[in-house]
Amino acid sequence: MRILLIEDDPSLGSSLQSWLHLDGYAVDWLQRGDQVATALATHTYQCILLDRGLPGLDGDAVLRRLRGADGSHAQVPAIVITARDTLADRVQGLDLGADDYLVKPFDLEELSARVRAALRRSAAQTTPEWRHGAVTIDPTAKRVTLNDKPVAVTAREFAVLQALMHHPSHILSRAQLEEALYGWSEEVESNAIEVHIYNLRKKLGSDFIVTVRNQGYGLAPT
Repeated sequence: MRILLIEDDPSLGSSLQSWLHLDGYAVDWLQRGDQVATALATHTYQCILLDRGLPGLDGDAVLRRLRGADGSHAQVPAIVITARDTLADRVQGLDLGADDYLVKPFDLEELSARVRAALRRSAAQTTPEWRHGAVTIDPTAKRVTLNDKPVAVTAREFAVLQALMHHPSHILSRAQLEEALYGWSEEVESNAIEVHIYNLRKKLGSDFIVTVRNQGYGLAPT
């Protein structure tokens, strides 16, 4: 899953990005509110973490645009992370369209829990599980089963599998799968996709993921 983090404090932003990477998320980090529209136009995000006091375009204006008339991003969970801690601040943030409101300083484990809760609520509005053949995944719980038996996968393996199962009839290129694994600032490992595909085949069956020469990878027809 991919998260968009908008936080102008370099130290806090770096810490949050590193922590969320450990949770298995790809994280794109912006430090200006006026960069958000471009990011949303070029990437798909499952959650947005947003400071209110941002240069370029403040967090309140970003929220208004997220929940704007076109509705294209109205369902993406948005969690405000801010030092503004009065009751009036919290009410205003939620009324602007935030799904949750977290006051700085906060514990990183609490942030993780808030993100998971937001993703669960979002998933409840759609299909909670995806199935292809004998394999089922729960995107929010990051759970994989094969013939209804749990299969242990790493966070990176889950991200690759989720990307493939989200587009079960498509062939995804290596670049598209790397998009699911890495945020903008992360170094892309040269053979990472091949390693994760190899491991998934060992766990889910050698014929579950097919290779299409010079194109990429896809799921075998059911």
